[in-house]
Amino acid sequence: MTGRWLEKSFKNYKKQAAIDFILKKEDFVKINDWSWEIPQSFREDMRVPARIFASGKILEKVEPEAINQVINVAALPGIVKYSLAMPDLHTGYGFVIGGVAATKLPDGIISPGGIGYDQNCGVRLLKSEYTEAEIKPYLEKLATEIQKEVPSGLGQSGQIKLSGKEMEEILEGGVPCLVKKGYGVSEDVENCEEGGRIEEADASAVSGHAKDRGKNQLGTLGSGNHFCEVQKVEEIFDEETARVFGLFRGQVVAMVHTGSRGLGHQNCTDYLKIAMGVMPKYNITVPDRELACVPFNSSEGQKFFQAMAAACNFAWANRQMITHYIRKAWSSVLGEKSELKLLYDVAHNIAKIEEHEVNGEKMKLIVHRKGATRAFPPGHPGIPLIYKDTGQPAILPGSMGTASYILVGSKEGKESFYSTAHGAGRAMSRHQAAKMSSGQEVVRGLERQGIIIKCRSWQGIVEEAPFAYKNVDEVVEVVHQAGLSKKVARLAPLAVIKGE
Repeated sequence: MTGRWLEKSFKNYKKQAAIDFILKKEDFVKINDWSWEIPQSFREDMRVPARIFASGKILEKVEPEAINQVINVAALPGIVKYSLAMPDLHTGYGFVIGGVAATKLPDGIISPGGIGYDQNCGVRLLKSEYTEAEIKPYLEKLATEIQKEVPSGLGQSGQIKLSGKEMEEILEGGVPCLVKKGYGVSEDVENCEEGGRIEEADASAVSGHAKDRGKNQLGTLGSGNHFCEVQKVEEIFDEETARVFGLFRGQVVAMVHTGSRGLGHQNCTDYLKIAMGVMPKYNITVPDRELACVPFNSSEGQKFFQAMAAACNFAWANRQMITHYIRKAWSSVLGEKSELKLLYDVAHNIAKIEEHEVNGEKMKLIVHRKGATRAFPPGHPGIPLIYKDTGQPAILPGSMGTASYILVGSKEGKESFYSTAHGAGRAMSRHQAAKMSSGQEVVRGLERQGIIIKCRSWQGIVEEAPFAYKNVDEVVEVVHQAGLSKKVARLAPLAVIKGE
């Protein structure tokens, strides 16, 4: 690996932790062309090595602070095996975005920053039987109708206003609760991670403020990088797996990317404050205050897990309600017989209790995935029966106007706790992106590619422009070659409905 980047000083710029060090070329151990390791011996407080899945080209462009965050996570109490980062890594709050860390039950920690503010931000894919040629005459009208049906934007209210009792039902019942009320079908539960509901959820662990922020947001898209897209299956890499998934070349599909909205953000804020306040009680010290954490088996840890589970259920329900609205728009434009079937729904900001093998021993772990997607292999008990022989579908959305991918879990993913990347990953901040172009220019460029854009904010568009993100094809090539997940299909956008 070459480049002046390797000789730069790495500094933790957070006021709470003044740690200065230099990472040199020789500090990296090259595992292979797709993974690199910073040994545990690099810093005294590291409990495990830090491993980064990336090509040399991607790694050279990663911000120093992001590498620092991967190293910092390796110092957390109870962490096992590695502090991991996917190839879409970029700087986050405490934990790197694209980070994975597992701590041992029952004494390992749980950290709000290891999940992120948008708890259970995730993505789902809906399949149609239409081809691009068949849908093209209706595409503009379809995009307009979806935009009308699905409210989007910061703080945007939806069509449903939840009462206190209804909110508690959603927080504890997730997708099955909505399906029982007629907002979906049984396959929507079966083809959703965790069946769309974490059973440990407890609505009473979620603050009144968080509930208030979410009560009008069920079925809304939100802002930032969240979107609905109408896409086509552009390329198939694995014909047999694609057949089981129900995918074919030229097929039109719809993708939804959003999370738990204001409720999840407030939930994270609430428990970060609690964790920061009680760490001294448990004699926990961390290299960065943003890594605030508590023992999983502590009263605070249990309450946070219950609250996070409830926010995750809300997010799954949110994507389910958006699915209902998209189906409504679909049938309105294309006819009552038009169907959209759920391929899969998977989270990429979550902490889960899972069993994994570590150093030859099976153990229960709290697996933090922040900007990382679960990708269970063939035969895993945690995936639907229909996917038992192929492995779990993993959905990797690209940046606006670029390709997205359908991947499948692989047994080789054992090294990453069966985790893979969650997207292209930012290459620059929203502030930097806004300086480089305008929303109007970005939309015109996408329209020249034949992509329909529906948005309500020029500012939001330029902040999410394709140039602000890594090359999604390069990111996917890393996870494919490293065996974290395997390519099944490449999707190209036809129409993008953006959050503000």
